[in-house]
Amino acid sequence: MSEFSNPSERPEPHAYSEQDVQREVSELQKQSATAARIFDLRRIIGGLFVLYGVIVTITGITDDQAAIDKAQGININLWTGIGMLLLGIFFLVWLKLRPTPPTVPEVTPEDLPDKPAE
Repeated sequence: MSEFSNPSERPEPHAYSEQDVQREVSELQKQSATAARIFDLRRIIGGLFVLYGVIVTITGITDDQAAIDKAQGININLWTGIGMLLLGIFFLVWLKLRPTPPTVPEVTPEDLPDKPAE
């Protein structure tokens, strides 16, 4: 059963002013922009390639001659690590130069939840 048995006992829904709607839209835009920045795949891929590139490059620098001879005289860890570093840096620079604009949902006063009576 409803909390209000008589329909006349229900509180009147508060009408939102244009300022309330704009404030709510502004807050949604901030949250959307933050989520878009955090979950951009270029950030994740670039960060992982830089991290693994550093690890593989350090491995390549510290390889002994036996490991280099095994790869027919090419320090494959060093060159692969440098390549991974460059690719990761490319993704991060791309993210910085061309950030993804967040999609802004259309919000109308009807979409907003009812405000409690003040």
